[in-house]
Amino acid sequence: MRPRGGLGPGPVWAQRVRQLEQRARTQEERIIALETENAALHLKLAAYQGWAGRSVNEILQLYSTHGQQQKLQRSSLVTHLHEAIKRLKQDMKSLHSFALELSKDFQRQYKACLYQILTAVQGIQLQNEAMQMFQMKAFDLEQSLQEVTGRYEREKQRRRALHNSLVELRGNIRVHCRIRPSLPFDHAAGHSVSQERHRNSLENVAYAIDDETVLVKCSRPGHAPINKTFQFERVYNATESQDTVFADVAPLLTSLLDGYNVCIMAYGQTGSGKTYTMLGPQLEENLAFVNEDESELGIIPRATQELFRLISEKPAGSYWVEVSVVEVYNNEVFDLLAKDSCGKVFGIKRDVVTTREGKSDVPLLTYETVANASEFLHLVIKGLQLRVRHPTLVHAHSSRSHLVVTLTITTIVSGDNFGTSWEDEQINQRLNKEVSCSYPQKRDSRSTSSSRASSPAQLEAAEKLKQVKTRLQLVDLAGSECVGMSGVTGAALRETSCINRSLSALADVLGAIAEQRSHVPYRNSKLTHLLQDSVGGDAKLLVMLCISPSQKYLTESMQSLGFGTRARQVQRGQIKKRNLPVLSKTK
Repeated sequence: MRPRGGLGPGPVWAQRVRQLEQRARTQEERIIALETENAALHLKLAAYQGWAGRSVNEILQLYSTHGQQQKLQRSSLVTHLHEAIKRLKQDMKSLHSFALELSKDFQRQYKACLYQILTAVQGIQLQNEAMQMFQMKAFDLEQSLQEVTGRYEREKQRRRALHNSLVELRGNIRVHCRIRPSLPFDHAAGHSVSQERHRNSLENVAYAIDDETVLVKCSRPGHAPINKTFQFERVYNATESQDTVFADVAPLLTSLLDGYNVCIMAYGQTGSGKTYTMLGPQLEENLAFVNEDESELGIIPRATQELFRLISEKPAGSYWVEVSVVEVYNNEVFDLLAKDSCGKVFGIKRDVVTTREGKSDVPLLTYETVANASEFLHLVIKGLQLRVRHPTLVHAHSSRSHLVVTLTITTIVSGDNFGTSWEDEQINQRLNKEVSCSYPQKRDSRSTSSSRASSPAQLEAAEKLKQVKTRLQLVDLAGSECVGMSGVTGAALRETSCINRSLSALADVLGAIAEQRSHVPYRNSKLTHLLQDSVGGDAKLLVMLCISPSQKYLTESMQSLGFGTRARQVQRGQIKKRNLPVLSKTK
């Protein structure tokens, strides 16, 4: 191959040789560098090999040292274990000896406790025997106590029966006393009362120590306290219910149907519970109350219910009941059942007169015939709505008049068999029914008339029938008041004056009867004139004293208790039975 451009092969080869030489020198330099590096690596390798040898030797030394240490540790652990075992053996020996001593001590204590248990068991057996003996004695004593209590109760009832018989024979007035519980207005201080006096007035001073005795703690500043007792036929404490009170009143209603007049009168200061005892709470404002809570009913609704219950057991058509409601206000008598021309009820003033027979009477007084207790209560509520009331510092709903509710029971009996038993009267029951239409069912005055024509046979039968009238008077007296305590002025002051004068007149009448004076001042007050027959001995009279237990009203309570004590001492003679027949009026 020939070079281009006319150049010979020499320069080309020379250039090629130079290149190859250059490359050879480069390779040699590279070889030298690698050899140098290889030598350095050999040196490092030798150094590492030396270090590795030394490390191996150190490791071997460490292994040998560790082995020696383990041998030493194992030998010391064994030594410690031997020592611990020795100590455990010593402890076991001491524990064994302690256990032996404990077991011996336990045996000793066990024997001692067993002996004590046996001794205690023997003691318990002895105590059980003694307890059984005591129980037998207690049982015997309890039986003896029950027998004595039974004998005491029987003797007490017998004494009461004898006392009631004595009361009836002498014509004494039965007096019951009711102590009301403390009420919120007892704690209200008056305008001019000091705090110390107010605190003292909160103390209760009147108590029922038994069912016949009232204890009053009387104390005055600078004087030693004195306890006074008052005896009555029955005493009710503050916790006794309306049921308990009426249970002692109910027997009088049987006397009513047996031909005796009966009068039940509530006496006491304002706010002492008279209206509650006679009527019950809110009776005059809410007729539905009667059906909602009968346990709170007073004497008037309960007496009516009991009266109609007793009548229902008698022959049909042999009784009818008429009602009148009057109030004595400012010494005037008002008829609370009178009606105007439109039939509206409003109070009309009536007068009280004395008949030729010496009995009190109210001409033109309205009488309404009632067939059951509901009709009666309806009429009473109408009358109560007209009753005068006025708030005072003592009582927010103080009654300012005396209320007198009268039930007149007319009994139809045969003239031929008058005074005989009911079995004999039942024989004539058919005759009674035939002529019962001849007697009025409603009337507005004492006059009676027949609305139907009667045949001669009926007239002859009617003439053989007689009417016996008995009266039940239920009286809620207005409360006596201290003017300074009640704080009344103006018209209310006049009301208070009239109330106190009429109650004073009642006390004067009882005093005159007790002293058997020839003149009894019934006409000094319309109240005593109206109640002349009942107070004067023509009726079985029960006075229900109502008192407050508080020191605040001590003076008023003592006055009421004194009135009751004087009333018990009144002897009016034996009460007469209403056995004088009245010919029935027919046309």
